[in-house]
Amino acid sequence: MGGEDFPLPSPIPAGSSAGLLGTLAGFVAELRAAGIPVSLTENLDAVEALRHVPLGDRDAVKYALAATMVKTDAHWRVFETVFEVYFAHRGEQYRLGDNPEDDEGEELVGALLGTPEGDAGGGMEALSAEQLAEMLYRALREGDRGLLAAVARAAVARYAGMEPGRPVGGTYYLYRTLRQLDLDCLLGRLLDAAAGARGEGDGGDLDERLLREEYETRLDALRREVEAEIRRRLVADRGAEAVAKSVRKPLPEDIEFMHASREELAALRKAVAPLTRKLAVRLARKRRRGRRGPLDFRRTVRASLSSGGVPAEAVFKPPRPSKPEIMVIADVSGSVAAFARFTLQLVYSLSSQFSRVRSFAFIDGIDEVTDYFKGTDDIAAAVHRVNTEADVIWVDGHSDYGHALEAFWGRWGRQIERRTTVLVLGDARNNYHASQAWVLAEIARRARHVYWLDPEPRSYWDTGDSILGQYALHCDGVWECRNLKQLERFAAQLG
Repeated sequence: MGGEDFPLPSPIPAGSSAGLLGTLAGFVAELRAAGIPVSLTENLDAVEALRHVPLGDRDAVKYALAATMVKTDAHWRVFETVFEVYFAHRGEQYRLGDNPEDDEGEELVGALLGTPEGDAGGGMEALSAEQLAEMLYRALREGDRGLLAAVARAAVARYAGMEPGRPVGGTYYLYRTLRQLDLDCLLGRLLDAAAGARGEGDGGDLDERLLREEYETRLDALRREVEAEIRRRLVADRGAEAVAKSVRKPLPEDIEFMHASREELAALRKAVAPLTRKLAVRLARKRRRGRRGPLDFRRTVRASLSSGGVPAEAVFKPPRPSKPEIMVIADVSGSVAAFARFTLQLVYSLSSQFSRVRSFAFIDGIDEVTDYFKGTDDIAAAVHRVNTEADVIWVDGHSDYGHALEAFWGRWGRQIERRTTVLVLGDARNNYHASQAWVLAEIARRARHVYWLDPEPRSYWDTGDSILGQYALHCDGVWECRNLKQLERFAAQLG
């Protein structure tokens, strides 16, 4: 083609390109290790995006990389943690992330202490514990970001007790620093000062609540500054790769139900809703595109007349896929309660893909809990009712699969039909009671399918008081479902 070539974007500045590209390579490798899929094309897109943002603007670099690498909201927290590690380094060649407000804070502290200009660092080291507390109070009261960052660095230097080469996680240093700063006391002091300045009777509950939320936001900013400073020091001491491994957090879909912390359970709850929408669409599409129906003999013969009586093309009847009925029998004892909670939530979120869903909860007794899910859009609240209101204890509240299955068969066994799919949720740890596996054999004889979902690793099956092997003989499939990813894999073929 004639004419001028399209102009190429300006390259990354030569002085910083080597350090930046090396950091970016380690950053991408850690994202992949954490479970975020970053393809070669996305890696190249990230490099291209960095050509168009100022490298001195840390936020611009962060969001440029996120735009090319983060696919879902569930991946954002992991991305942010890894970014803070790899782009926290403050070296001579590559100073990405230097905040001019930090220097302003150092100068302000120096001025307040009467330190000569250019010797702010010495001023910070000269702060006594009382002066540091007063500086922090002033920074929080006035919302001064620069001073807050400077005081956070001074607090880490004074209170964290970081030792070079010592293999201690950042959480320990964060705890030591925040304990000395006593943020609860600071918040009380700020609120008391604000109430005194406002005067007795002025304002109201709304003003007080808004002021409290504002100060709590500033305290959160302080925590982030302290955490960032600890992370910078750890990276300078151990290197980004070692620190990234120590702070690596699993993606929500990889978090194990039985070992999740409160924070991780909250992330799982957020991840369930988009997962169910995706699965519902997939199951509906699968049903529409189901395998063809039986041969339509009359139409095949009629169509063969055009080819001299040779049935060149068979004609099939349109498929008539039926929605299965689901019966869920869930162990809600303490060891597997979180797993049962998320499985029940997933099944009921997909209820439009089934003709009917019935649920039964048990520990050593069993109770039908289907009505808890009727007439409510808050499935999590219904599951909470299952855990608190269902009559699931028979004797001592320890899992007894044999008695629970036997009671289920006696009360509801005859209601199982050929289109019924039975899901049993539990770890099959029976506390050495009788298994009553014959009940599951009878259920399998009447039902369309019987599946067992176990939240334990396969290596734990049939160890200790687990008797899963006895039940597995009568199941169409036994699935390991320790996390959302495995649960999704099972649910995708359920319809």
